[in-house]
Amino acid sequence: MSGPVKIALVGMGWWGQKMLAVLSSAPDDITVVRAVEPNMDAVRDLCAEKSVTLSADYADALNDPEVEAVVLATPHSLHTDQIAKAVAAGKHVFCEKPLALTAEEAARSVALCAEAGLVLGMGHERRWEPPIAEMLAKADAGELGRIQQIEANFSHDKFVGMDPSNWRVQASEAPAGGMTATGIHLLDLSVRLLGRAESVLCICEQLSSELPQGDTVAAYVKFAGGGTSYVSASLSNPFMSRFTVYGSKGWIDIRDKAHVEAPDGWIVTSAMAGGPIETVEIGKAEPVKDNLVSFARAVRGQETYPITADHLVDNIALLEAVFASSRSGQIERVAQPAAAKVGA
Repeated sequence: MSGPVKIALVGMGWWGQKMLAVLSSAPDDITVVRAVEPNMDAVRDLCAEKSVTLSADYADALNDPEVEAVVLATPHSLHTDQIAKAVAAGKHVFCEKPLALTAEEAARSVALCAEAGLVLGMGHERRWEPPIAEMLAKADAGELGRIQQIEANFSHDKFVGMDPSNWRVQASEAPAGGMTATGIHLLDLSVRLLGRAESVLCICEQLSSELPQGDTVAAYVKFAGGGTSYVSASLSNPFMSRFTVYGSKGWIDIRDKAHVEAPDGWIVTSAMAGGPIETVEIGKAEPVKDNLVSFARAVRGQETYPITADHLVDNIALLEAVFASSRSGQIERVAQPAAAKVGA
């Protein structure tokens, strides 16, 4: 097939609306033809304005022959079942993070898509931020030497005043403070750079809010191939996003100037062995859109989607161990599901 990939946006809350907005600037690659939202009245006018068919039932999207792919911006616990139903209907899947809440579920979803020849995209747009993409390329090329340590924080206070009934602030949907909201992106980048995690110690506390899952979380991760990552996140302090990677030949510190909801560029400080410390500013980009465009191009066979099967499963295996450690207060081993080594 040719032309833009026709998608259904499933879940039209905060992030579904964000994706609808950014995709208006990528009409050659991807087109939203349908939206699914149980609270139809909340987005009826928006969908009418965008000429997007709206319904409340996920089955409507799966049964629509025009829909080639579904984009899931839904509660975390629903992802595994929704992916299975999409695969059964022959639809490609782009899923907002986290892919699942257990490694077994993640491995199952990855295997289903791979066996059906369907693309599974993931809402880890941090990989498409220009300075992050450049950092990953330098690491892959060996320019940073042996990657030794990672330090990262991604915090905001957007959820503090949220309706307590919202699924995003339910401990059952989002355990361990901000780990499923923001920390998961940092775990993904850590796995991307250092491979499969071996163990993790996580501390999660409720320090300055009423958020039932806690508002302050920190995880210290040891990787099977060596190296460590310190990942922290708060749901009750002003915005902060920082990712720093240390290698034997150089280090790079990347700080976002604004939340990815409305990106405003980045400040990058770095140093290579024998060289000076340098700071540069990177202009605005729209990584949420760029991730979805990459997914659409993979559906069309124009490029290979860069988040591999192993990355997807290894990240959720680490996330599951983070949950366990936040409950126990002890170092927890990271399991490797038997199905982790399926094709990308």
